Amino acid sequence: MLLSDVTIILSRPAEPGNIGAVCRAMKNMGLSRLRLASVTDTDQAILKARAIHAFDLWEKAECFDSLAAAVKDCTLVVGTTRRRGRHRKQVTMTPRELAAFLRDRPGKAALVFGNERTGLEDEELQLCNIASHIPVNEEFPSLNLSHAVQIYAYELFQVLASPEKDAVKGQWVPIDQAAIEAQVREVTDKLKRLGFYKQIGREEQERFLRDVFSRAALTERESRYFANIITKAAQLAYNFNLSDK
Repeated sequence: MLLSDVTIILSRPAEPGNIGAVCRAMKNMGLSRLRLASVTDTDQAILKARAIHAFDLWEKAECFDSLAAAVKDCTLVVGTTRRRGRHRKQVTMTPRELAAFLRDRPGKAALVFGNERTGLEDEELQLCNIASHIPVNEEFPSLNLSHAVQIYAYELFQVLASPEKDAVKGQWVPIDQAAIEAQVREVTDKLKRLGFYKQIGREEQERFLRDVFSRAALTERESRYFANIITKAAQLAYNFNLSDK
């Protein structure tokens, strides 16, 4: 993965000054892809004053109505958070560990930052495949949004900055979040028909499969192969039930 494969996504940013500062932090470290989800205040004067010579990143930024729409074409989505809990990721990577993880991985990754005051909500983090946190002094753990982006941008720059490479035939290209969602739905639909979800648990298993498929960086061919295994198993189970009657 290269720096050009990484997208910074700000979900529900409240302060235009912070958006401008994020643009500057990104440009310092060679990152150029910025997306915003559910942004409400984009005061151009404030934004430009904070971005200074990185205002072009804002001019090229993409805005989406929701985080789900913003990550749809990404192959891996990383949510930044310091909070743990039942509905949040139990294991997270530091920025340095994340950069090392992305180094030899193909595809496009999104690094998501939440609202300045509340961070990523549970529902937003569920759209992410991996969680990442910045180790800080627990007596004062709150970081400014642009400072957090700067720390990640620095670690990514140290590992991923290199000349652009041309795509080659047969290159490993992982499926994106939209394809992963369709694959997970297809698999769990077949499992449901087999009576797999007589108890509550489908939603949790869908989250599990979504995260595993994303981290594994499945190609379209591998994804289809896996689905075919489930299809064949379902057919065998159906035939077995018929012969048992």
